[in-house]
Amino acid sequence: MRETMLTIGAFSKACRLSPKALRLYDELELLEPRRVDPDTGYRYYAVDQLERARLVAWLRRLGMPLARIRQVCALPPPDAAHAIRAYWAQVEVETAVRRDLAAFLVDQLVAAPRKDTTMLELRYAAHSDRGRTRPANQDTAYAGTRLLAVADGFGPAGVPASSAAVEALRFLDTAELPAGDVLNLLEEAVRGATEAVRDAVDGADDAGTTLTALLWTGSRLALVHIGDCRAYLLRDGALFRVTEDHTLVQSLIDEGRLTPEEATSHPQRSLLLKTLSPATPPDLRLQDAEPGDRYLLCSDGLSTVVPDARIRHLLAAAPSPDTAVHALIDAANEAGGPDNVSCVVADVVEGAA
Repeated sequence: MRETMLTIGAFSKACRLSPKALRLYDELELLEPRRVDPDTGYRYYAVDQLERARLVAWLRRLGMPLARIRQVCALPPPDAAHAIRAYWAQVEVETAVRRDLAAFLVDQLVAAPRKDTTMLELRYAAHSDRGRTRPANQDTAYAGTRLLAVADGFGPAGVPASSAAVEALRFLDTAELPAGDVLNLLEEAVRGATEAVRDAVDGADDAGTTLTALLWTGSRLALVHIGDCRAYLLRDGALFRVTEDHTLVQSLIDEGRLTPEEATSHPQRSLLLKTLSPATPPDLRLQDAEPGDRYLLCSDGLSTVVPDARIRHLLAAAPSPDTAVHALIDAANEAGGPDNVSCVVADVVEGAA
């Protein structure tokens, strides 16, 4: 049976891709015509190519880059579905960061006077514990009037790595913060921390650190995050996770290949996809603060053994950041303490007039 062929114009109408787009996708070997007239160069497409063309059109409407579309189109349908789901999860995270930055810039440009002139400040506590089984503590925790930070070192130089990362940020605790430029300031500080870690590990490829930190501006918190330490917010009795783990199991959850329940027992649940390095930029975003908020930064020595429901209960029940920190660390050790555990807790409170 002779194959039914469509001209480029008819094919364009059927798949809703312009002739110009079809010619581009032909050049990129993404959607090649079934036949090209040797004399006129006119392109002809087969009817069975419509399904692929429509998929390409839909993915372009999602904003997916052409190189990634080529990868998706080469996959069998179940794997392609996972790839699209993972791409969209990434888009949502990036969009949230840009949305927060846009809101911040609008506030700065409009410069509307605040109706509520109440001054806010932080009350904080930090503590780090070796746990029950590790020979040394490779975590570093810090809390000050502006800076809250937790770093979890790994490898033979894990201790100096986590310490160097936090130490490189400590100038932010006393530095004058430029109005409207706090994310740029934090990003620049993290570059300095990355260089400090590189010097601290002295060329060891199997050593490094994660980093999660919050910088207080007086009304908001600027977040930097890379790795599997976590930031939580307790607001009105509800617990919210502010960060997303940069781990293999989290990527499998995002792709729909693993459930959160399955992730807790996955043999590679601690495998990191991102750590503090020049090659992997961290997550940066702004977090609104309200009086009564309680923030928690913790290493994975807490989150891997103490469920979120238990964390919420301990945070809500503790009368002060100091008691909260020690209650959380005690809970991790009572659960076996298989890892170093570090916690920083900070309350957003109304300051003196």
